[in-house]
Formats: sequence, structure tokens, C-alpha cells
Amino acid sequence: MKIGVNVPNFGPGTDPGVLRNWARTVEGLGFDLLMLSDHIAITPDVAERYPAPFYEPFTTLSWLAGLTTRVRLGTTVLITPYRHPLVTARMAANLNELSDGRLVLGVGVGWARQEFAALGIPFERRGRLTDSHLRDIRAAWADTASYGHRPIPVWVGGNSDAGIRRAVRLGQAWHPLRCTMPWLREAAGRLKAAADDQRLPAPALAPRIALRLTPAPVDGAQRLAGEGTIDQVLEDLDGLRRLGAETVVLDPYHGDPATTLDPHQGWQALATVAAHLLTTRDGTEQS
Repeated sequence: MKIGVNVPNFGPGTDPGVLRNWARTVEGLGFDLLMLSDHIAITPDVAERYPAPFYEPFTTLSWLAGLTTRVRLGTTVLITPYRHPLVTARMAANLNELSDGRLVLGVGVGWARQEFAALGIPFERRGRLTDSHLRDIRAAWADTASYGHRPIPVWVGGNSDAGIRRAVRLGQAWHPLRCTMPWLREAAGRLKAAADDQRLPAPALAPRIALRLTPAPVDGAQRLAGEGTIDQVLEDLDGLRRLGAETVVLDPYHGDPATTLDPHQGWQALATVAAHLLTTRDGTEQS
């Protein structure tokens, strides 16, 4: 199972130097994937959670591709209705070629009504627009002479039943965000059922979970996967591996923009996880 990291590409503490250090930390610790989120118009509803400065993901990932050599690069998630599908197809294909085939395109429908209004895109049609855009992107990529031969995996986000069905129809993976472990176990069954209903193969499971280490265990039914002591987090990762997850993305951002002023907390949490994962992998290889 591969482990990725969602890197904050926004907030008062984020600048090119911090983004560079995030990339070096993620790759240097041995993680497999670095992902960024997406917004274009930082309207009040967006700014409450993801304030300026906001570094657009295609632009930023292209720059980070030149600063890294091994780690895969992706979006979690690109808001599909915000860009013309041929623009997305071109930018993704170019980024994939420039990064030597390292792109993972995570996509979603979006949630910020004010941002949709600022962009002149009907919020009520975001699901249908996402479906049609994804079909148009795939059709464009079929022209390999123009868009390149390297495949780009598409991870479809969305925790709803509609998101699950969309992942089955149009994605290589389903990418649910910040859930509890019981919910994920139940949802994995719904993913298989949706694939059976549509007579299609079930996409891979690639959840994004929290990463919030605490000195004492976190109890209760609402504990998110990835929250708690290092033992709890490692148990969650093992549970996801047994559930069949191919990739898990760790998210060290918990909604407070002020935490971007001190990225060292996130880096330390990643280092702790990486040290334990390395020990586990070494023990498995030696046994």
C-alpha cells in the first residue's frame, strides 16, 4: 500500500520556500505521493477554511515536479467544473509528461457556492458538469499523438453515493475524504455493490485520512481515521491495507489556517509515521 501526503498550498504561512520544504520533506521521508487542493476564486466561503495566498495546483505541481525526482504528484481534489475540460486535459497531460509520468488527477464536484457564482458556473449543475467534463477529458486523452502516451490515473472524490457511482463509471480509484474507519468499511461494501450494479470493475480504494497525532488515545465513534496516538494511526493504516486500499493520503491540515504558520508540526508528524512505517517494512522484508 502506498502512502501519500496532502500538502497545504494556501494560508498565511505558505510561500514558495515553505512549499519547497514540504516537497523535500515528503520525498525525503520516503512517501509515495504529494497532493495539493484546488480553488481559484478565494471567496468568503473558501477563505474561511483555505485563505489566501492560494497556489493553483497545476502551476504549483509543475514547479514542484522540477524540485523532485521520485514522488508522484497529484490533486486532492481538482474541482472539475471550474475549468473547460480541454484546458484540464491539456494541462494534466503536459504536467504528466514534464514530470515523467508522475501525475495522479484527483477530481471532485466542489462545494463553495460563492466561488461557483464568482466563476459564473451554475452550482446546481456541478454533478452533471463533472460527469460530462470527465468524459470529454478522457476523449481528448485518446488522441495520444496530441496528449501523450502516458496514462493518467483519475481518482474520483466524493463521499456520497453519487460520488461512488461516478468513481465506478469514470475513475481508476475512489477517493473519499476524512472519514471514520467504520464508515470506510461500510462504504467499501457500497463501492463493490455499485460496481456490481453497473456491471463494471470496482475502482481501487484511495482514501484521504487525517493525520493528527495525540499523546493520549482518542476515543469515540466520531474519531476520524488517522487521529490519535501513533499506534492508533498505524492500526488505521493496517486496517485500510486489509480493506484493500491501494493508496492512503495523510492530511496534516485540520481546518485552522493559523497552523500553516508552523509547518514543523506537520513535518514532525510525518517523520513519526515514516519512522514507524520504515521499521514495519524492514521487519516484513527480513522475516
